[in-house]
Amino acid sequence: MTIFIGNLSWDAEREDLIHLFGEYGEVSKCSMPLDRETGRKRGFAFVDLADEQAETAAINDLQNVEWMGRAITVRKAEPRR
Repeated sequence: MTIFIGNLSWDAEREDLIHLFGEYGEVSKCSMPLDRETGRKRGFAFVDLADEQAETAAINDLQNVEWMGRAITVRKAEPRR
């Protein structure tokens, strides 16, 4: 399962997300998509944890939590359309 994290602070970096989700288990993948034209962060990211139970715990614990000054959205990522 992949976790979607939305409403991220523009100051958030990949390492910050790895540290935050690393408290729940081993982060196997972390990506922060960039805008193709400007190269700036788009305000969301995707994280995969090695253990599905850890992913569920992270989603439940971090949904609507204030992190780096913003109330982040954390949920199971939907497949690309």
